[in-house]
Amino acid sequence: MRIKFLWKKYERTKGMKDYVSKEVGIDLGTANLLMYVKGEGIVIDEPSVVAIDAETKKCLAAGQDAKDMLGRTPGRVLAIRPLKDGVIADFEVTEIMLNFFFKKLAIKGMFKRPTILICCPSNITSVERNAIRDAAYRAGAKKVYIEEEPKVAAVGAGLDIGKPSGCMVLDIGGGTTDVAVISLGEIVSSTSLKIAGDTLDRDIIKFVKENKKLLIGDRTAEEVKKQIGTAWKGSMHETIEVSGRDLVTGLPTTITLSSEEIQGSMAESLQDVVRACKTVLEQTPPELASDIVTRGIVLTGGGALLHGIDELLRNELHIPVYVAENALRCVAEGTGILLENLHLVQ
Repeated sequence: MRIKFLWKKYERTKGMKDYVSKEVGIDLGTANLLMYVKGEGIVIDEPSVVAIDAETKKCLAAGQDAKDMLGRTPGRVLAIRPLKDGVIADFEVTEIMLNFFFKKLAIKGMFKRPTILICCPSNITSVERNAIRDAAYRAGAKKVYIEEEPKVAAVGAGLDIGKPSGCMVLDIGGGTTDVAVISLGEIVSSTSLKIAGDTLDRDIIKFVKENKKLLIGDRTAEEVKKQIGTAWKGSMHETIEVSGRDLVTGLPTTITLSSEEIQGSMAESLQDVVRACKTVLEQTPPELASDIVTRGIVLTGGGALLHGIDELLRNELHIPVYVAENALRCVAEGTGILLENLHLVQ
């Protein structure tokens, strides 16, 4: 009888787990959406793209499946990137995307609603911040915490931001680049600029259009950047063949691009990133600046993986530059650490 009683008690406890609210960290990026579920780790790592039926507004696909449809959909199907420059550009579609992934993970239901920690770029307006909070609540959140991306990225990169010493983080995402100096768990000086991975893709498209008289799409430009793109002149000598529409004949054609050409097309935008770093360093108190000279800058985000970006910054700023080991997932992993310490989140 004793065994039977314990077994029934176990079954009831096991069943109750289905009603326990989960804690979820979200890196709501312009290019990618990552979700971290407490106790499970990163469970979603997908492009921030949604495919919907233009007439019914029904979600047909999200993530990689929807990204594969970009530029290839018939009139009735819309493939949309609901975030632009790090903030919500289409509120309704952002809500649809969050709902899609919540259902996929079964983290919300009639008796359970998740607690969400969601990241935003530094220096966004209160209206933009509220839009992110409202989208999370409408998607089914019970409680929403918002934290600035550079701070979360620093935590995810393994930096001890709680000490009275300066840490500098450069987070280059798809829509925004955030630069921040952090000490005692708070941001001391920072800036955010809407020049990031998507801007570099547009630079490549513009260069090819003006100099090669060829029209290429966003996905092709991104692939060119990943394969032969470099930030440091003379550090790479590769070529790639790309196809697109000839602007003279109107017919499909293929051309060859070199690393030198791509580096030149991105140089101006990358200088803006360098200038942003210099601005933040100029605003930093002397004692913290001396810490950064010793400890250097940590690069996070997808843009940190651009070939030669560390070399460019090292030569322009004359301080050590390191690429985080898990650059793409730093923010998501940082949310996981902060979920364990929600009392530290404002």
